[in-house]
Amino acid sequence: MKKQSAGRTSGLGHRCAVRAGRATRAVRATRGFTLLELLVVVAIIGMLAAYVGPKYFGVLGNTEQKSAKAQIKLLTDAVKLYRLDVGTYPTTQQGLNALLQQPGGVSGWKGPYLEKKGVPLDPWKKVYMYRFPGTEGRDFDVYSYGSDGQPGGADTAADVMD
Repeated sequence: MKKQSAGRTSGLGHRCAVRAGRATRAVRATRGFTLLELLVVVAIIGMLAAYVGPKYFGVLGNTEQKSAKAQIKLLTDAVKLYRLDVGTYPTTQQGLNALLQQPGGVSGWKGPYLEKKGVPLDPWKKVYMYRFPGTEGRDFDVYSYGSDGQPGGADTAADVMD
């Protein structure tokens, strides 16, 4: 019988130890995340941002370029209407303002050729450039210097022409 009581005692002791182990695991589970787990999550988020970020910002820059091209097309069409009425394109000195107000000494002007809001700014909040005569065999040029506002450049800083 001593063996049975010893067995029961050891059995109860084992059960208590198992319960204590479960309690310890339960306490550990409610404490929160370890530093290592948090570092792994931050590293994963960083890798995702490094992968997605350039693609997202590249699309934004491309959108500004497309918007500038669309506005240049509208300005180009307005300059062509001006030429149909007046018989010549505005001079470089008259610029795109000739589409809004009749330049001195010009007959046949039937404008304004743009809405009364004025000549629009490019997507980078800079004025569009106008040149008559144009370059590369064009009658005239309407263009933007891009995001940097300087001639030349690459990507979003590239010049935009029709």
